[in-house]
Amino acid sequence: MAESHTPQGTLEKLRLEAARFGVDVVSSARIGAAEKERFHASIRGIAADLDRAIVLGCRLSGDVLATIDGAPNWTYYHHYRTVNFALDQAALFCATECRRNGYRAFPVPASQMMDWDRLLGHLSHRELGALAGIGWRGRNNLLVHPEFGSQVRYASVLTDAPLPDRGLALEAAAGCGECRVCVGVCPAGAIKMDPLKFDLDRCAAQVRRFSKSEKLNTLICGICVKACGGASSAAAGAGAAQAGGCA
Repeated sequence: MAESHTPQGTLEKLRLEAARFGVDVVSSARIGAAEKERFHASIRGIAADLDRAIVLGCRLSGDVLATIDGAPNWTYYHHYRTVNFALDQAALFCATECRRNGYRAFPVPASQMMDWDRLLGHLSHRELGALAGIGWRGRNNLLVHPEFGSQVRYASVLTDAPLPDRGLALEAAAGCGECRVCVGVCPAGAIKMDPLKFDLDRCAAQVRRFSKSEKLNTLICGICVKACGGASSAAAGAGAAQAGGCA
């Protein structure tokens, strides 16, 4: 990375290399005290002197998501785990590259539960992704990418390597707009028009029910993920609204 000379050049090199792991989105963000305060207590000490985050995203298969019919299934479960593994490998690679060039780096797992009551990991990849300009917080409480919607899994690397404060820039019109496709499909009624009113307790209760009823032994759903396909879903939602229907 040293020969990249600039923070943007460093990020571009990581983006090209991460593509070999199936990563579709790579960006970076500056992280401050406010964000670190929300990290799990087990990594706050390590993160204290790491002021950048590399955020990596792998797009989920639309064909796999299409198999979800009212509940998560074993096909989606396997795909979910496979994508998480690919992200963890990509995060390990990025962290190794940072260390080889004299910087510190801490790869954060794509999916490792640290707080089972609130369904929280080491940190919020969604929050770091928003800071990195990848997308925005959607009504379904997930990061919404302009093109891919919520159909992306993420992992992060905390580092002190020189990287852009905001690796990607959202379009001026970023946001869910009138799209409410995810609101109508949520089996728990957890998704509201106001993203800040997302009902995490209802969502958590539903994924626990799915874990038992579908015998998956893991907390996944995928229904709102399937519904949120980015620009295509937003266009469909706008069309339904204009027609007076409920998407």
